[in-house]
Amino acid sequence: MKSHFKFSKSQRNGIFLLLVIIVVLQCVYFFVDFSGPKYSVNYDELNKYQKEIDSLKQVELLEKAPKIYPFNPNYLTDYKGYTLGMSNEEIDRLLKFRNKGEWINSVKQFQEVTKVSDSLLNVISPFFKFPEWVTNPKSSSFPYSEKPKSFEQKRDLNTATAKQLQEINGIGEYYSERIIKLRNTFIGGFIADVQLLDVNGLTPEVIEKITNEFTVKTPRQFQKINLNTATVNQLVTVQHIDYDVAHHIIEQRQLREGFKTLDELTKVKDFPINKIEIIKLYLSLD
Repeated sequence: MKSHFKFSKSQRNGIFLLLVIIVVLQCVYFFVDFSGPKYSVNYDELNKYQKEIDSLKQVELLEKAPKIYPFNPNYLTDYKGYTLGMSNEEIDRLLKFRNKGEWINSVKQFQEVTKVSDSLLNVISPFFKFPEWVTNPKSSSFPYSEKPKSFEQKRDLNTATAKQLQEINGIGEYYSERIIKLRNTFIGGFIADVQLLDVNGLTPEVIEKITNEFTVKTPRQFQKINLNTATVNQLVTVQHIDYDVAHHIIEQRQLREGFKTLDELTKVKDFPINKIEIIKLYLSLD
């Protein structure tokens, strides 16, 4: 045991030096301030900077928001009305009015028919685009025959030739061929005018010009699918519905214990909302 506590002179010096170092380090730790420099925060400048960032974010959001182009409210579809913020009841009032062969000729009449709120009307009415003979009947150079044509006066979109389609302003050889090519992919042609939305590149304004002169008079015959009983394999036969969307539709159907309206499809995960008017052509709730 004695050998374990017996140190040489050099060992004793080393132990002493170690103790001195420990004492010095402890003193440094207790008496020396190692904290970093203290900064003062100017909260006025900070709030100003935060407001600037928020305003830039708001500008970016506005730029990303869907743009609304001028349109004739007489040709408002379910999907268009939905994107504008109209309720199903307001859209149905307009469609019921139009089905009588009546026409909306002013912003005031649009509100009287649809019963939309003043706030919504103020937002969407600047985009209303009525024909020249409506907005300026006295000075209009358009003849009376330029008024909207009746169903009987229009030509059949399912039999129209490329040359006939090219008579429409905005439809050249390229788009007339694309329309006919799409029409020919279906045995029997189009079901309804809304299928023109599937022609890539056609703007709503050009589609409106087409439907002013042409409409589907001889729709192809097909069997609608019951949305509340359809299987996945049946749903995927509908345009724009793939297997993933079909599975989501059935999941939503089970949660809702059946769909009450076709517009409820917009609540389905990954559903192509911009194609709902075309999809609705193939479905029923019976």
